[in-house]
Amino acid sequence: MNSSRSKRLLIVDDERDLLILLRKVLAKKCDCEVTIAKSGTVALDLIASWHPDVIMTDIVMPDMDGLQLLEKVYEIDRTVSVVVMTGYGTIEMAVAALKNGAYDFLEKPFDNAKISQIILRAFERTQLLRENLQLHKELQKSDRHTEFVGKSIPLQQAIDLLTRLSQSDATVLIRGESGTGKEVAARAIHKMSGRGDKKMVTVNCPALPEQILESELFGYVKGAFTGADNDKDGLFLEAAGSTILLDEIADIPVSLQTKLLRVLQEKEIQPLGQTNTVKVDVRVLASTNQDLEAKIAKGEFREDLFYRLNVMTVTMPSLAEIREDIPLLSLHFFNEFVREYKRKGMELSPEALQCLERRAWKGNVRELQNRLNRAVLLTPGSLITPNDLLSPEELAEENPIDKTGSDVAGRIHRLPYNEAKEKVLSGFTASYLERALTVSGGNVSAAARASGLGRQSFQRLMQRLQIQSESFREQ
Repeated sequence: MNSSRSKRLLIVDDERDLLILLRKVLAKKCDCEVTIAKSGTVALDLIASWHPDVIMTDIVMPDMDGLQLLEKVYEIDRTVSVVVMTGYGTIEMAVAALKNGAYDFLEKPFDNAKISQIILRAFERTQLLRENLQLHKELQKSDRHTEFVGKSIPLQQAIDLLTRLSQSDATVLIRGESGTGKEVAARAIHKMSGRGDKKMVTVNCPALPEQILESELFGYVKGAFTGADNDKDGLFLEAAGSTILLDEIADIPVSLQTKLLRVLQEKEIQPLGQTNTVKVDVRVLASTNQDLEAKIAKGEFREDLFYRLNVMTVTMPSLAEIREDIPLLSLHFFNEFVREYKRKGMELSPEALQCLERRAWKGNVRELQNRLNRAVLLTPGSLITPNDLLSPEELAEENPIDKTGSDVAGRIHRLPYNEAKEKVLSGFTASYLERALTVSGGNVSAAARASGLGRQSFQRLMQRLQIQSESFREQ
């Protein structure tokens, strides 16, 4: 829906009195513009000129029934949500409408509260579908001179800085939380630089023990140590004329930091077992998610090395700082995994995209990427929904239930009756037990007595809902 105008609802029915009543009720309850049409033919003309977001139509009408109208609506705009109205004996037609793409159906006579809930959710669905469509368009026209995907200001500022830094040979320290794309940033600098036609060498510093890391970085000569049967060039020599990335440099042992300092200062290395130094033409990039200043204070990182590395600094934004990029990122990763796993025809539902945008991603972009990877690979059907992305615990967080047991978001009504009832009762019971334990200071016996329950019954409820009394004692 266009955010610059009001939501638009078109109601189609051949009963004039019903049209007038519905227009009055829904305009107020759903805060939207409402236009009415007495037939499917009139409705089609309005759809072309007025562009409604939601259509509410009767099934049985003289000139064009609701199923025919539904088909023609989707030929014009598949993002419009259509809700069908059914009278006695037309339930089978309503089911057919749902199979043909209708969003929902309502039985006459109507419950005003239920109508407004369904229409509001239909407006939400239309908006999600249109946002999804827009994301696909933005993804197709996005500038891909780097591997980054997104339009947020913090990300664009980081990309701009990476672009400018690529034009020099200066040492760059790339900082940021785990999963923010520090290695992607390093590849962008290298790719856009004059060295970009050569392979960048990446060293995962924490992955190698101290002795092996030293020989891997600087190389060795025959006989330097037991097992050194031949000369071996180190990674710095391998990266000659190119770029080397020292990933997670904070974990390099202090004993190696001195040798690394020489590389940065003198542009030369000394292989193990050799007295002479060797000049190297290498651009050095380093990355870390740790607090180097704190490590310096503890004597775990050389201050002079820090200043040599910190010639230029780029701090990659966390996903929390670029939250507006989550939908575009999600769609990008989804498309990549669909191609990788050959799952042509799979779709990411608008509700799934919305749920990804709402979540807090402690592992940043990498966690988001992994979640979509798993969903595309493991989802049995062709449509990824929130159920395919989230664990039961995360789904419960997505569908909060307030203290009275009512569903805040209105989503509880979409569930089967028994499942909805169980969610409401569980929410109420958890809230009741937590309140009783808070008052009793975590004393289970006192909480059970105040609740009029036996201690064992109270404990069984606690176990079923995984409530721990210890946390209330701390409070």
